[in-house]
Amino acid sequence: MLAKTFKGLEQVLAQELIELGANNVLIERRAVSFMGDKAMLYRANLCLRTAIRILVPVKTEKLNLSRNSGKQKPEDMLYEAVKAVDWSEYMTSAGTFAIDTVMYSDFFRNSRFVTYRVKDAIADYWMECENTRPNVQVENPDLRINVHIANDQLTLSLDSSGESLHKRGYRVATTEAPINEVLAAGMLLIAGWKGQSDFVDPMCGSGTIPVEAALIARNIAPGVFRKSFAFEKWKDFDADLWSDIYNDDSAEREFDHKIYGSDASFYAIRQAEKNIKSAGVQKDIELRQIRMEEIKNPFPLPKGEGEGGVPSLVMMNPPYGERLAGNKDMEDLYGKIGTALKHQFAGSTAWIISSNTEAMKCIGLKPSKKMHLLNGELDCQFNRYDLFAGKRNDQISK
Repeated sequence: MLAKTFKGLEQVLAQELIELGANNVLIERRAVSFMGDKAMLYRANLCLRTAIRILVPVKTEKLNLSRNSGKQKPEDMLYEAVKAVDWSEYMTSAGTFAIDTVMYSDFFRNSRFVTYRVKDAIADYWMECENTRPNVQVENPDLRINVHIANDQLTLSLDSSGESLHKRGYRVATTEAPINEVLAAGMLLIAGWKGQSDFVDPMCGSGTIPVEAALIARNIAPGVFRKSFAFEKWKDFDADLWSDIYNDDSAEREFDHKIYGSDASFYAIRQAEKNIKSAGVQKDIELRQIRMEEIKNPFPLPKGEGEGGVPSLVMMNPPYGERLAGNKDMEDLYGKIGTALKHQFAGSTAWIISSNTEAMKCIGLKPSKKMHLLNGELDCQFNRYDLFAGKRNDQISK
């Protein structure tokens, strides 16, 4: 099987799969391949936090187009390879199907045309077998087929997920440019979050990071909120096995700390409240409307050794100001972030993601770790800051 993910999250996803019990886990480009049985397929869809979708390859073939020398058109070789699959193993002529195509090839330039040829090959297979054609249905088909062409290497896979796995099902309200749930979970896992301390998101927006933090802390499977997965329509779907896996909450755990979220926007806090309630984690998360520069230990935390509260994990996704290049307000905002972190969260660890590298410099703190992650199409820095109580050099010398 192949679990797809975002750039930068491959290592985290591989670790998730190992902990889930997958075999032969191998990191690939924006994906992790692994082996397992039907139960592993179901668990992967239900439990993986950093996977976008789970694919099951049914055919891999090198089309040898470089040696073809024009004897046969590439699209005809593709057609024959697809038609040669025994599609009766995976669908019926009365079923519906859809095709997703991804290409990195000099031999194929038009993904839409490739999709048409694959559709024709499947339809013609059924015409020869039963003199009838299955229907293409883009929305909620019985079988979703993934076509991947890398140069002249063809891989046909069945998409077991359907809708992207980042669509957990708990988000009922949103704000402008909310962070993707898979990215949020990946950031938390990179930071080592398992619910071992208090957690603070001072720019929580519609609450995605706090919700994902609560789900991880309690080890609640992120897929429990979804209405369905594509594999539930497969010919070999085992309803009893799926019911056992879905209803097994034995791995869930208690969470003895608190998650705090705040935002300057009253609207954002109201939206966050809706999503937190939808996810059923309202008892773990406390929200407050407050601007970053006004944070003075905003939550009822006992005093720690430094100026701020007890050591917590702090994480935030501040505005990037992508449409306001060079905007002085962005620099001021990031400067206020640095000031708040230094004076109010001493002894804690903070992680910040942003595509605005110039504004990140205004935080005024030296990151102890830098990573590159993609937020949509934006190349972002994901920085860790160790917030020492007192002067940093004093801590290093101890």
